[in-house]
Amino acid sequence: MNTINIRRQLTLFVEPEDAEIIEQVRQEFNPLQFELIKAHITLCREDEIQDLEKVISNLLLLTSTEISIEVGKVIRFDNGKGLLIPAKGINIEFQELRRQVLHGLIDNPRVQEPHITLMHPRNSTCTNKIFKIIKNINFPKKLKFKKISLIEQKDGRCWNIKKEFELKTFT
Repeated sequence: MNTINIRRQLTLFVEPEDAEIIEQVRQEFNPLQFELIKAHITLCREDEIQDLEKVISNLLLLTSTEISIEVGKVIRFDNGKGLLIPAKGINIEFQELRRQVLHGLIDNPRVQEPHITLMHPRNSTCTNKIFKIIKNINFPKKLKFKKISLIEQKDGRCWNIKKEFELKTFT
C-alpha cells in the first residue's frame, strides 16, 4: 500500500499586477519551481497548521485588512545556490496576521522573515552570472496581499489551492 505524502501551508500569493516580472524571472531561471507554485510568501508552514480545523476557524474570524510588504534587493542564500527577494523592516502587519491565524495553537509564533523565492536551491542553482543579471532587474518595491490561500501538495507535485480567505479591504 502506497502512502501519499501531503503537505499543507498558508500562503500569500503575489497579486497578478505585481507578479509579472517576478514570474518571468522564475520561469527563466527556475522553471521547475515556477511549475510547482506561483510567486508567493509563505504565511504559515505545515508544522504550524496541523490542527486545520482550528486554523480555518481562526481564518474565518480574521480582523486583519489587506497587508503590504516592502521588499528589498535580491539576495543569495543556501551557500549562494538560492535567490530570494527579502522583505524590509519588521513587518508588523505580517507578524500580526500570523498571530491571529495561529491563535490558540501557538502562543508565541516564531518570527518568520517574509520573502519571495526566485530560485529554490532544491531545483536550481544561482551562478554569479545569473545573480549579476537578476540583481539589476527592477522588481516591485512593495507588494499588496488581499487573501490567504490554504494550499496542498501531494507527493511533491504542483501545489493546489484548497480554500481562499479574503482579507478585509482598506477603509
